[in-house]
Amino acid sequence: MRSFPRLYRTLAVYEWALDTPTMEVAVAHNEDSPIYEFPVKTLDGRRTTLGEFRGKVMLIVNVASQCGFTPQYEGLEALYRKYKDRGLVVLGFPCNQFGGQEPGNEDEIRQFCKGKYDITFPLFSKLDVNGKNADPLYVWLKSQKKGILGTESIKWNFTKFLVNSKGEVLDRYGSNVTPKELDTIVDGALQSTA
Repeated sequence: MRSFPRLYRTLAVYEWALDTPTMEVAVAHNEDSPIYEFPVKTLDGRRTTLGEFRGKVMLIVNVASQCGFTPQYEGLEALYRKYKDRGLVVLGFPCNQFGGQEPGNEDEIRQFCKGKYDITFPLFSKLDVNGKNADPLYVWLKSQKKGILGTESIKWNFTKFLVNSKGEVLDRYGSNVTPKELDTIVDGALQSTA
């Protein structure tokens, strides 16, 4: 499971640390999974790593507010509320790479998600999931579970990665797979951690 080079992860964290000179950076050295080392920034600008969610089952989703799949926010929130006390966390990463369907800034995204869908799960700053500017988290996720026909690229908004409590990517689901269809799968992932 060492297909993602430690040097690349270290450089990504170092670059992130240089961008935040007033913050102490503690890099988690989990030998089980590198996912906990990836730096992320919340919609309110707080820098952290996915180590904050260590031990939880994560459903990681690239989201957008002006997409035909945007109503999936409702189902994602329902999954989160149903299973958060058992250890599920849904993580939303806005992305504007597909048809310019997430044009808003962080404040506009937060207002939309809270106002229209009463989103309470963690949302992060906008990022790229494909191409030369793809966020290192998504580079790693795509290398762990390939998409249709074995391709790595994300095809559209609301692609979902299910990660178990040990940081292993269990599966990848396309936009057409609804959160409701994932209910029993998420329940199974949580049962296997109990």
